[in-house]
Amino acid sequence: MRTTRQLSITLPNDMADALRDRVRKGEYASESEVVREGLRALFARDQAIESWLQGEVAAAYDAVVADPSRAVSAQAVRARLAEEQAGNV
Repeated sequence: MRTTRQLSITLPNDMADALRDRVRKGEYASESEVVREGLRALFARDQAIESWLQGEVAAAYDAVVADPSRAVSAQAVRARLAEEQAGNV
């Protein structure tokens, strides 16, 4: 059973040139290796975001639902951002 599948992709010229340049410089053995590395980075980023959402954001949301007094109003956030922009923080 094959563990790989051949695909045909279309890239903008600048991306295709950059991909080929990395192979030419010896940074990667093949164009496929460059694409695989890019996909691994994308999947790792997606997993990190999902972990953050599940671990921190969901927990913060649950805490506010359990105790609404912990919430920060949009007005308070705007005021804080304005202070930071003005250099007062």
